Amino acid sequence: MEITTVGIIGAGTMGNGIAQACAVAGIKVVMVDISEAAVAKGIATVASSLERLLKKEKISAIDRDAALARIQGSTRYEDLKPAQLVVEAATENYELKVKIVKQIDAIVGPDVIIASNTSSISITKLAAVISRSERFIGMHFFNPVPMMALVEIIRGLQTSDATHDAVHAMAKALGKTPITVKNSPGFVVNRILVPMINEAFFVLAEGLATPEDIDAGMKLGCNQPIGPLALADMVGLDVCLAVMEVYLSEFGDSKYRACPLLKEMVAAGRLGRKTGQGVYKY
Repeated sequence: MEITTVGIIGAGTMGNGIAQACAVAGIKVVMVDISEAAVAKGIATVASSLERLLKKEKISAIDRDAALARIQGSTRYEDLKPAQLVVEAATENYELKVKIVKQIDAIVGPDVIIASNTSSISITKLAAVISRSERFIGMHFFNPVPMMALVEIIRGLQTSDATHDAVHAMAKALGKTPITVKNSPGFVVNRILVPMINEAFFVLAEGLATPEDIDAGMKLGCNQPIGPLALADMVGLDVCLAVMEVYLSEFGDSKYRACPLLKEMVAAGRLGRKTGQGVYKY
């Protein structure tokens, strides 16, 4: 199956990033969100990102204009009908994702692939709520989407080979490097990454080192481009906490208990960059 049009639900950070990656690769995009303001903000973010690439001479003005012209904003699920693939990129909440996936399923044709950009929720469980579960798959992009090369392609128990192969090929067409993963909480990358971030919070809570020294230690000692605490601020402390709570619930293993300091900071509304303060002030 050739994918020439992609529908995206959610115009936030991940949604508009996926939209940009698709549009730059020559794929038409229909980006849907609940309000005109949310859609306009998503398109403005893409325009701003493309403008930065133009200034760095990574793309031409013609490429920028062509990419923006490929993105159609909408508040109507009906506008998803031309898409061969629809990616759900809403907040990491199971009930919300189920509602969205059912809405997509009610609109699109039986051959359309439905994917979720979830970072921790079961693909098998989400696939079970739609009419043709073999057409459901996980397509987990990483933030910032235009810059990050990796896409985790997650197969639910029901996912067909044809669905997997079409999405794998499409990820490559975006210039990404896909890895294929079985369905399991957190899949591969976040299964390793988020407990590491959580452990950094335990180290901070125990007063073993300052945030700056913890991050410097991991950057210089493990060759990571960004320290775990700075990364937590970028991802969102609320997101890190939600993922740890999914792990604890799904695996039932106490090693996945969230650090009390992480919980405390989320309760205080210090969620990282998006609120102006997390571990660090912005």
